Amino acid sequence: MSTTTQAAPARQTGNTDRIERNIHIKATRSRVWQSISNAEDFGKWFGATLKGGPFKPGQHVTGLINFTVAGNDKIMFDAVFERVEPESLLSYRWHPYAVDAAIDYSKEERTTVVFTLKDAPDGTLLTVVESGFDKVPAARRAEAFRMNSGGWEGQLRNIGNYVAQ
Repeated sequence: MSTTTQAAPARQTGNTDRIERNIHIKATRSRVWQSISNAEDFGKWFGATLKGGPFKPGQHVTGLINFTVAGNDKIMFDAVFERVEPESLLSYRWHPYAVDAAIDYSKEERTTVVFTLKDAPDGTLLTVVESGFDKVPAARRAEAFRMNSGGWEGQLRNIGNYVAQ
């Protein structure tokens, strides 16, 4: 199994509400699906300690993120899964760039992250779209958008490398 690990370059569309990135992975949809739809697999490439099996609609998933951001080493992955359509679509809602321990993010609306999988020559096209940034409080909106924009590029490289193992 091999993979193309370059995520599509960032597109400057002027849109500050939505991030879209994609990657062509030289692997079956089934293999890519397993990597995004199972908590432990997802955590391995995403960099979070997640337990359990396949994600389910309505499931609230939390786990410690395994890297430090802005001096905070207690960042949590905290998502509520919405849609799970095997080998096709997975979506969840979370608080983007929730790294400041002094902020109560539970008072904010969550953005929506959607992964879609499509057949592509020699593999699978994986697309991630995160939307809803216009509802993030103005004081942190631009930074959350900027950090997640670059973050998704890195995360797609991570999943490409993970699937290639």
